[in-house]
Amino acid sequence: MVLHEVGMRDGLQMEQHTVPTAQKIEWIDRLARTGIDIIQVGSFVHPGKVPQMADTDMLFAELMKPGRKPRTLLFSGLVLNEKGLDRALACGVEMVCLGVSASETHSRKNTGMAIADALERIIATAGRAAAAGLKVQVSVQSAFGCGYEGTVPRERVLEIVRHYLEAGFTAISLADTAGHAVPDQVERMFADARNLDASAGFACHFHNTYGLGLANCNAALKTGVKYVESSVAGLGGCPFTKIAGGNVCTEDFLHMIQRMGFRRDVDLSGCIDVAKSVSAYFGRELPGTVYRVGTIPGE
Repeated sequence: MVLHEVGMRDGLQMEQHTVPTAQKIEWIDRLARTGIDIIQVGSFVHPGKVPQMADTDMLFAELMKPGRKPRTLLFSGLVLNEKGLDRALACGVEMVCLGVSASETHSRKNTGMAIADALERIIATAGRAAAAGLKVQVSVQSAFGCGYEGTVPRERVLEIVRHYLEAGFTAISLADTAGHAVPDQVERMFADARNLDASAGFACHFHNTYGLGLANCNAALKTGVKYVESSVAGLGGCPFTKIAGGNVCTEDFLHMIQRMGFRRDVDLSGCIDVAKSVSAYFGRELPGTVYRVGTIPGE
């Protein structure tokens, strides 16, 4: 499986205190040394709307310098529109993530657009990114429910997936923005999505709003999902959803899968050290568990 660390973006965007660029770089460098596969550095959004992400261009300019990072590591960035993509291209981003919400209310709060308009715009922007040689991942946000609307019809989610596939995009993340998912729902959704194209590379992105994040990750893995997005110390949450819950915690997820025999090549202790550093920086206990209680002796 492929581990995509999103704490520096999806995690920090919810914090009231803006973290200095130098501190972000220190955390990213430390996470890079753990063997995690992809690190999401930031998002190319308007700095007035999400000031915590105002230094994303500077971060990439530093991190993408020749010889600066491990050869196998990818740095990703979130892009919301054409201007964001222009900024990403200008600072050498390798991988861009773009998404559309399956909730009309969340879509309008997040992008100011209806689903249909947002989908058309995102597919066009993703096409430009692919033509420029970037790796592209598209996502369906609020795929398992919405904090404003409640239930999101499964067929609506699958219809967005169909549009992505028809446009040639096969790296697709289903995101539980509101944290409403339950394991059997997750298994059905990913099974249905895989039936549309068995060769597609699906990713999962769960929030732990109601304490089901790890259970939902495990359900996704059972269906063959290979890409998992998580956040160091469990930081995070979408600022445009009704109740923002933290992401699945990276070190908690890693602890689970290593006990199951997977990804023992990733340095769990290094991830825990970063989580402790983040907690100390903010001066509070964060949602993650393993960084506080430690690993199981002998495991």
